[in-house]
Amino acid sequence: MSTDGDRIVMVEMPGIDPEKCNGCGLCVDVCRCHAVVMVGNRVTIINTKLCGWCALCEMVCPTDAIRCAYEIVVEERSGKK
Repeated sequence: MSTDGDRIVMVEMPGIDPEKCNGCGLCVDVCRCHAVVMVGNRVTIINTKLCGWCALCEMVCPTDAIRCAYEIVVEERSGKK
């Protein structure tokens, strides 16, 4: 949640399950936005405005500790327009 003047703006962000996170740091290594960082031996999102929603952190997590709120689907199209 963030504020925009007098408004409260809800911001979705990747969710991290601290019980599943093993602290391997793979998600930190692939985060191009530098929004995922290690705090102690666990991962956290420091600023959702930095997050570009590429979902690479979710894809590389070996313990499924990271869940993105949105699913990105790439569809291959046949034929030309």
